[in-house]
Amino acid sequence: MTIVRLSDGGLWVHSPIQLSNSIKEQINNLGQVKYLIAPNHLHHLFLSEWVFAYPSAEIYGTDEVIKKCRDIHFHASLNQGGNAWNSEIEQELFSGSPLMEECVFYHRLSKTLIVTDLVENFSGQDFNYWQRFVAKGAGILAPNGKMPLDWRLSFMFSKQEARKHLSKLLSWKPNILVMAHGEIVLDNADEFLQRSFKWLV
Repeated sequence: MTIVRLSDGGLWVHSPIQLSNSIKEQINNLGQVKYLIAPNHLHHLFLSEWVFAYPSAEIYGTDEVIKKCRDIHFHASLNQGGNAWNSEIEQELFSGSPLMEECVFYHRLSKTLIVTDLVENFSGQDFNYWQRFVAKGAGILAPNGKMPLDWRLSFMFSKQEARKHLSKLLSWKPNILVMAHGEIVLDNADEFLQRSFKWLV
């Protein structure tokens, strides 16, 4: 989960996790939850908890999420773009795969790229030998994290579309990369992305 405090003090909550009392207390100390973001169809599991806890928040998801979560009323689709936070947070729908599409975000002020599964960069410290071996083979072990192997392979016939999306991400020149799975890249995130997406060349 990633939270951005917008210039008006409202909170933009990306890929919300399970809402414990402790987390709720911390959130309430930060400010008012204004937007709830489900960026791909794997990152919505706890969305309903947040919708119940913060009924005034606007909910956004990709078309795939909206189709999957019919019990939730979404304010709009992330596929459409042009949302209220655009002056502070840009977005790009990384599409072209039959497996999944993901909406990626860029916070201008902090030069931070925010992703969920687009890149995974596990430290491996909590992995056993076999898990580390598999993670390294799949290319998701820090400091050389990448898109998960199955998702990479699904772009076999649409690499050109993926390159277009990557070009957009690189044009933002992000310095920090925050992801849902793995170690945060705290500097030169654009260079990390170029290495991470060499498989597209």
